[in-house]
Amino acid sequence: MPHLPDHLLAGYRNFMNGRYLTESGRYRELAREGQAPETMIVACCDSRAAPEAIFDAGPGELFVLRNVGNLVPPYAPDGEFHSTSAALEFAVQSLKVKNIVVMGHGRCGGIRAALDTNSAPLSPGDFIGKWMSLIAPAAETVSSSTFMTASERQTALERISIRYSIANLRTFPCVSILEGKGRLSLHGAWFDISTGELWVMNKETGDFERPELG
Repeated sequence: MPHLPDHLLAGYRNFMNGRYLTESGRYRELAREGQAPETMIVACCDSRAAPEAIFDAGPGELFVLRNVGNLVPPYAPDGEFHSTSAALEFAVQSLKVKNIVVMGHGRCGGIRAALDTNSAPLSPGDFIGKWMSLIAPAAETVSSSTFMTASERQTALERISIRYSIANLRTFPCVSILEGKGRLSLHGAWFDISTGELWVMNKETGDFERPELG
């Protein structure tokens, strides 16, 4: 029995004969000098919305953090385990990224779980339920709207959660201080899986708009 699934080994073979072969010099440089990405992406774990693919990024270009629902919790130095906060701390304080992009996406399962208050936990730990409770107030407000369809409520909360995470980013002193000095910029984006469309958050209004690609 192989130690990895066959399709992963086949993919690795293609990687070594393709991308790595053409970019081996870049990989060696990264191994020797370390990474220095200018942008951090906070994205969802969803297998259909990989930031490196969406932004056509090469090795070393993006520092990517993925979790359920692309959420950023508020700053809480309480001694507990905080993987998202740890990644953020490393990106800002060590890598000194210049941009942080919170990228949500359409048909997000985590957002759907936040809206479906009648669904049973997937396990006794209910880890997803606890995690998505970060946006419970917004989910309750959106769920109570009878003027929107189910898909409209889903899209609304997906975009609201992006604004929520950006607001929580600003509760981290290292983020708010650097943003105030103009050394760090926060962005929001939403990716539509079915059409490939990327919508970018207007920093002044909070609206999501299609960028001009030229």
